[in-house]
Amino acid sequence: MGVQEVLTRKTGVIYGEDVYNLFKYAQKHEFAIPAINVTSSSTVVAALEAARDNKSPIILQMSQGGAAYFCGKGIDNKDQKASIMGAIAGAHYIRSVAPAYEIPVILHTDHCAKKLLPWLDGMLKADEEHWNKYREPLFSSHMIDLSEEPKDSNIKDTEEYMKRAAKMNQFLEMEIGITGGEEDGVNNTSVDNASLYTQPDVVYEIYDKLSAIGPYFTIAAGFGNVHGVYKPGNVTLKPELLEKHQAFVKEKAKLEDDKPVFLVFHGGSGSEDKDFQQAISYGVVKVNLDTDLQYAYLTGIRDYVLNKKDYLMDQIGNPDGADKPNKKYYDPRNWVREGEMTMIERVAKGLKVFNTKGQV
Repeated sequence: MGVQEVLTRKTGVIYGEDVYNLFKYAQKHEFAIPAINVTSSSTVVAALEAARDNKSPIILQMSQGGAAYFCGKGIDNKDQKASIMGAIAGAHYIRSVAPAYEIPVILHTDHCAKKLLPWLDGMLKADEEHWNKYREPLFSSHMIDLSEEPKDSNIKDTEEYMKRAAKMNQFLEMEIGITGGEEDGVNNTSVDNASLYTQPDVVYEIYDKLSAIGPYFTIAAGFGNVHGVYKPGNVTLKPELLEKHQAFVKEKAKLEDDKPVFLVFHGGSGSEDKDFQQAISYGVVKVNLDTDLQYAYLTGIRDYVLNKKDYLMDQIGNPDGADKPNKKYYDPRNWVREGEMTMIERVAKGLKVFNTKGQV
């Protein structure tokens, strides 16, 4: 039995109850789904190909900056125009091609801080228009990240967005406790170390408030996570906190489920395998991967250019002859594909570590 047995839509972009059932299945079978930041059709197909070849579900997500890039660097992003348009364009592209890969796909958006809420508002408007036409939102889920705001404001504002998403059976991810480091223009390198670790009573407070609205939410609770790559020993992860969150919520809410909370692991690049696996055993269903994949994508293109340098210096003329054409070497379909192949390898590694491989 694979995960598709619990899904009504077996392939392509899923939403609502299917996402819920996928997450519960993941908790039961102790695997997590990697969330891959995509910025182009090329990174989309690399992630999808890796998931297909490893028989795995996958999460494709766009950040605010990645969505703007999807629209085009030459477009003014005043009022989040480019980020909104790029996210919508990316979503339609993913919805169009995902069924061909014959795996379930969650279509998600990444960190949305308070200053970026117009971006989220624009995407929700598109979701509502899609819902009115097709009875499902354009995106499977969004992330609202108000972790830099006071706790009460974070929870209150998240509740309001949850109410809006719940009307469309759409998931909402929220963050409590700051993820350190820097990613996509958000710099938390100098935050107080204590803010990296969320306490169980806070997780319960969020669970209590959001579950009153609906069941479709995930919580990115800090346990020392840091964006970017770091040397072993420079960051102290405490995944055992996640076990305490689950036990506290179970007790306070008087639940039978040992893992009532869908937890998210941010800042996954550079972490040790044992940290992933321990966190997954405590109910983490989603692990973000970005920094490692950016580097992996580069390495394929870098090595191609270095190895084919003498064939790339001009359109005509190479070591095989002064009149020999070089088109087949500088054709973007060749060197971009090399980036896709090394990204595919790195995604496949994550799928194995997270126990996602073979779950479809």
